[in-house]
Amino acid sequence: MFWNAKNGCVSIDDTEMDYVSFGKGTDILVMIPGLGDGLTTVKGMALPLAYTYRMYAGRYKVYLFSRKNHLERYLDKGYSTRDMAKDLAYAMKELGILRAKVLGVSQGGMIAQYLSIDYPQLVDRLVLAVTLSRPNETVKNVIDSWLSFARQGDYSALMKDTAEKSYSEKYLKKYRRLYPVVTRMGKPADFSRFIVQAMSCVHHDAFTSLPDIACPTLVIGGGADQIVTSASSVEIAGQIKDSKLHLYKELGHAAYEEAPDFNSRVMAFFHA
Repeated sequence: MFWNAKNGCVSIDDTEMDYVSFGKGTDILVMIPGLGDGLTTVKGMALPLAYTYRMYAGRYKVYLFSRKNHLERYLDKGYSTRDMAKDLAYAMKELGILRAKVLGVSQGGMIAQYLSIDYPQLVDRLVLAVTLSRPNETVKNVIDSWLSFARQGDYSALMKDTAEKSYSEKYLKKYRRLYPVVTRMGKPADFSRFIVQAMSCVHHDAFTSLPDIACPTLVIGGGADQIVTSASSVEIAGQIKDSKLHLYKELGHAAYEEAPDFNSRVMAFFHA
């Protein structure tokens, strides 16, 4: 019942990494969320996340991992996407996950790149969605704005700008009326976690190492992506041998939410 949804954590260094698991399948699927993890982790979210991704529950045992806790310690020295991949690999091994299908979205896709490069034995098949392999001017400008909002504690501006740059106009016409509610919910007491993760995005550069990814890979992008750009998806696919590329031409950074066939496309690739 309820897709075997469970909340958990792994001890790592002198802190913890929160995760949720659900599903009754025998195959393992690891999902790595994006920069939103800097505002709200998966802690205590097993049931709503299991419901959201219930399509996967019959075939997989699914794990969604947050980044580790207490990232405020890294405000001065930094915490890179490669560091995040190292910690994720540790957590997977602690849970007995020795090989998995991996879906990384946005910043999660950056982490998934290094997971596949540095720990290839852990990754069976890989999907990289709406992500990039190296910084470009578009993402630098976007992240600079978000960092400014975060440092000012302006949660409302941060959420509105994220939505406006992520979703299609068709979607936004329906949901802009919810801004007064959405921009008051989930505000963190401190923005340090978000700032550390945002900084890792603008310093992420795995481009020259992408040819080391040997597992079957699907790259999914939004043709109208205003955050990482569609060109980043094309670039990644060009660097990974025999990878497949699919662009949702009319959608932006939130293609993974808006495209009705996104999850079925991912599943079809994992079992091609």
